[in-house]
Amino acid sequence: MSRKWLGIGVWLAAIVVLDQLTKLIVHRTMALHQSIPVIEGLLNLTYIRNTGAAFGIFAGSAEIFRRPFLILVSVLASVFIVTLLRRLADSERGLVIALTFVLGGAIGNLIDRVFYGEVIDFLDVYWRDYHWPAFNIADSFITIGVTIALYCFYKHEGADPFTGG
Repeated sequence: MSRKWLGIGVWLAAIVVLDQLTKLIVHRTMALHQSIPVIEGLLNLTYIRNTGAAFGIFAGSAEIFRRPFLILVSVLASVFIVTLLRRLADSERGLVIALTFVLGGAIGNLIDRVFYGEVIDFLDVYWRDYHWPAFNIADSFITIGVTIALYCFYKHEGADPFTGG
């Protein structure tokens, strides 16, 4: 096993375990919709179940459509990311880490969709009356991964993962 794939495996395991562990703790210790202030005026732990995708997209759709569709999209996105990771050289660390973070987050949320039909969210960031949609550790890694990837593309690090060139 190459050093790149060992690193990917370790990161994926860490992200998925951390994501699932935090969701389990929230599920077992909080009531649905319960909110606990962490940083007054900025951050609460608020137990939410998101039946939709990011920002609640498709939440109002019929479950017979929504659940299989979101699972399929997650699986296809994961396969696409693994394909991109296979094309990247070991030296393209920034993009490898970025895609690994996105993949780890996608897997974490996919586990929830498969087993519960919805995703457990609990991080509630807000300012005065404006609340960002609640999110979780998996969502955080997806966001961090996309940010790193954009930075890498901006800095023109390594080859284009879409063409292999």
